Amino acid sequence: MLKTILAGLRARTARLVLSSIAIALGVAFVTGTLVLGDAVGEQTRDNFARSARNVDAAVHMGENSPNRENGIPADFLQKIRNTPGVEGADSREFGSAALLSGEGKARGAMVQPLPTTEKLRDFNLKDGKFPVKADEAAIDVKTAQVAKLKVGDKLKLLDEENAEHAFTIVGTYQQGASSISMSGSDHVLVSQEGLRTVIPTQRIYEIVAVAKSGVSQQQLVSDITKAIGSGYEVQTGEQLTQATLEQVGDAAGEIKTFLLAFAAISLVVAGMVIYNTFTILVAQRTKELALLRCVGANRSQVFRSVLAEALFMGLTASVLGLFGGIGVSAGLQAFISTVGGPGGEDAPIRLPISWVTIAAGFGVGVVVTVLSAVLPARRATKVAPVAALRSQPDSSDDVARTGKVRIIVAALIALAGGAAVYFGLQQEKEEPAMFITGGATMVLLLAVLLLGPLYVPLVNRLFGKALRGVPAKLASANAGRNPKRTAATTAALMIGVTIVAMVTVVAGSGRATMNEQVDKRFPADYAVKSNVYSQPLSQKFTDDLANVRNVEMVAPELRAYGESPKLQYADVTGYPVNAIGSLVRPETTSGTLTGLKDGEIAMREKEAKEAGLGIGSTVPISGKDFKVVALIKDNSYGTGLVTLASAQSLLKEPAKGYQNVLIKLTPGTDITVARADLERFIATSPVAVLDSAAETKAELNGQIDQILMFIWALVGLALIIALFGIANTLTLSVLERTRESALLRALGLTRGQLRQMLVVESILMALIGAVVGVLLGAGFGWLLVEAISNSEFTISFSIPFGQIGIMLGLAVVAAIIAAALPARRAARNSVVAGMAEA
Repeated sequence: MLKTILAGLRARTARLVLSSIAIALGVAFVTGTLVLGDAVGEQTRDNFARSARNVDAAVHMGENSPNRENGIPADFLQKIRNTPGVEGADSREFGSAALLSGEGKARGAMVQPLPTTEKLRDFNLKDGKFPVKADEAAIDVKTAQVAKLKVGDKLKLLDEENAEHAFTIVGTYQQGASSISMSGSDHVLVSQEGLRTVIPTQRIYEIVAVAKSGVSQQQLVSDITKAIGSGYEVQTGEQLTQATLEQVGDAAGEIKTFLLAFAAISLVVAGMVIYNTFTILVAQRTKELALLRCVGANRSQVFRSVLAEALFMGLTASVLGLFGGIGVSAGLQAFISTVGGPGGEDAPIRLPISWVTIAAGFGVGVVVTVLSAVLPARRATKVAPVAALRSQPDSSDDVARTGKVRIIVAALIALAGGAAVYFGLQQEKEEPAMFITGGATMVLLLAVLLLGPLYVPLVNRLFGKALRGVPAKLASANAGRNPKRTAATTAALMIGVTIVAMVTVVAGSGRATMNEQVDKRFPADYAVKSNVYSQPLSQKFTDDLANVRNVEMVAPELRAYGESPKLQYADVTGYPVNAIGSLVRPETTSGTLTGLKDGEIAMREKEAKEAGLGIGSTVPISGKDFKVVALIKDNSYGTGLVTLASAQSLLKEPAKGYQNVLIKLTPGTDITVARADLERFIATSPVAVLDSAAETKAELNGQIDQILMFIWALVGLALIIALFGIANTLTLSVLERTRESALLRALGLTRGQLRQMLVVESILMALIGAVVGVLLGAGFGWLLVEAISNSEFTISFSIPFGQIGIMLGLAVVAAIIAAALPARRAARNSVVAGMAEA
């Protein structure tokens, strides 16, 4: 029997190649994801542990530390340096400053001093040297790329008074991950003396020390604690390392879980392709298997022979998939690196291969393949040998009929999915609503897959009515000849398209809603923003802006953070009285914004309900009572909307300026002329940048498109596997219909028409899967939009027809490519030889 199996494998090598590729792609995604997760974990540990390397003791502000706002007292550094057992100690501090680019516009930058103790430098020098003199600086590699700076260039930093300080770049470095390095700002490293020229006020958030030889970390901590007294947290280096790594939590694990979800989709699709392949292979070998039964093989031997072929295919595909997974991991690491993932753009590509990864790759590849072959193998053993030796047409009752059990099971699954959808939609919080509803849609998708043999013939006939010509009509008949096979073939593509369409619809709805919100909430023509958080736009700048030609109104925005015994958070946003209701008009659920006065607040509805407040209630914020005169849905203003004067009154110190100023132009103004005037004016400020609703929407849309590209890339592998399934089915179908094709040729069908028939058949199968997938994706997307929406923020359902159209077009093009080789092979077969096939 073993010799028979090996001979069969050699005879059917070509038929198994496409199936092996499909499962290899699925294994590659799984193993690649595991390798990527391990690589990200290693990189993350290295990055976050870098700030704790060589540190034997660290001092932080504690919960009971005095004067927490000002940081650790500066004199503590000398006390720690004088402590017995301390070899060296340095303070860690940072300040925000404006970095002037070549265009003369400022960018926000975090400025840090270089530790004097070399062991305590949590930087890896990449080029040049570290700064020593007061006019020298080093920049991190990402800042160098974004700001287009290099060693030898000059850079300027602005202090709080906007005075310029020039530095020469002497080196570039890479910093470990921390709250500072991940802030999104540019990063500049200067000497201790250089830092004081830009940021005179010292604010120390941490002091780190290295011990002398022979002094333990615990002993050093004990001595430092005695030197500085109580009220401060002192950790050993090991404790600091552990605490630092805990900052990332399960970031690497979350990335791995997210990617494994898409790997699971690929595996399901690959499993369907393998199942369909073995169903066809077993059907084609019915006579061969029956002959084996006739010459003495029993049912269990036939069953084991089919599973042995599946085992061989799974092992081969797993080996290919394991090597392919290494490439997938390298590619994904490169992609994550370009979008600023863990490690930064300069992070090395790591390929850690553990026994878990190898075991998972082989386990997944072999198990999926063998399980996919079980049902076809069992079906092969149920046919009586004598009956199987007869000629069996493709349209047998077993093929054409959809079992009642399948329909009942599908109905039960659909009911369960519907109940889960209803439960998900009832959730108040967005996250559980999204996860429950999302899971429910996958249950409904399973029900649709089970009912495939019922709706596939209907969709095929619908498309068939639009076809003209004999080859096209024959293609439609072939696609509808075996509903189960066509359903299984199209199901793989349908899963991928459903998920892509669902994500695209949700993203498109979010995009449309954000655009609407930008237009609705801020009907201002332009906004001027400060590009540097620590350098707000001054009052004089705002007053002068109001005098620019064609400017009718300016509305500075001021955020104030207060405290309230009734509210968890008490941050409010203030605007001038004449701007509220005109330039700023959030949607109200009750009350009115018109005539909002000092001491009044238009409060966020959710916050008001949680605090038991309503129209006419009074809410204390930082010692001042505010009367609630309106309730708004929008959460962009914090707890609520107040007048500019009210926001000013909540500040401990007068505001230095504004981060954002809204502008309304005089009606009828030429927008091009007005923009030119505004650009000339803001050129007088190094930190001011001009923004408009169109630019804001473009920025938001760009972020959504980046996420969509990532999702499309991940699900793209499942679509590729599905198209391999179509090509595989067509290839096996060509072999199965050799005699039929020869007969058609004998009756007058040309080679070109035969090729056209197979291409149209491939397009039909792709369209069935893609169209059903798009409809399901749109429906599931609508359910997710409804789940995410709530009384506070409603997402408008929108279908991005352009992107959906591109998806359908790509499916057609891919189907034509998938049909190329099978069609070529069918056209090359000899008519006489084909007629002679048994």
